[in-house]
Amino acid sequence: MNGQPLHAVFQQFPMLASLTEAELQRLALMAERRTAPRHSFIYLADQPSDYICLLAGGAVKIGIYSHDGREIIKNIQHPFTVFGELGITGEQSRVEFASAMSRDVDYFAVRVEDFKYLMQQNFGLSQAVMLYLGERLRRAERHWESLILKDVRTRIVEFLKESAGERGRQVGFETLVKHGLTQQDIANLVGASRQTVTAILNELKKSNLIHFNRNTILIRDMDKLN
Repeated sequence: MNGQPLHAVFQQFPMLASLTEAELQRLALMAERRTAPRHSFIYLADQPSDYICLLAGGAVKIGIYSHDGREIIKNIQHPFTVFGELGITGEQSRVEFASAMSRDVDYFAVRVEDFKYLMQQNFGLSQAVMLYLGERLRRAERHWESLILKDVRTRIVEFLKESAGERGRQVGFETLVKHGLTQQDIANLVGASRQTVTAILNELKKSNLIHFNRNTILIRDMDKLN
């Protein structure tokens, strides 16, 4: 965060855009800065939903475990987003886990009751939270529909396009996506085996639609990726 004052860091969160300078200062007093090393859990299912997390740096995966112990990734959070927010809706215990994906994850923990107080004082924040929760629900519905109705190749292509749309950098006709995901992570996201994901990514690479390595994916032409 390069030594920025906390209220300046919080100004970079779209959800907090309506907060006044005084409210940002108040939030800075409420927030507890925390760090999480790679692969560590920020919280686990069944733990109390008593705080929300404001992600300032790094990447965090949100997921669940199936009955047979398989990891299912529901979403990946990137800087200046909020996670662990379901306590605001009345959730008493976590239903998901949150785990650090990158080497250095910086986040702020804010007690649910403190954040709800800010929402009561600022209607714009309440609206932003409701919109965020609505988008979370729509994203979850699209994800489960994709798992049920679409084949694995289509799900991988949609993952690539969604990643490019959210975090891609345009270079001519090409789009560069920095992701830091393992092929097992991608498999856990799209509901497939790692071997299948590897085979499909190699097929797309052989067709000159993408190029990839451990940390990046280069999409040659978004219009041709289908």
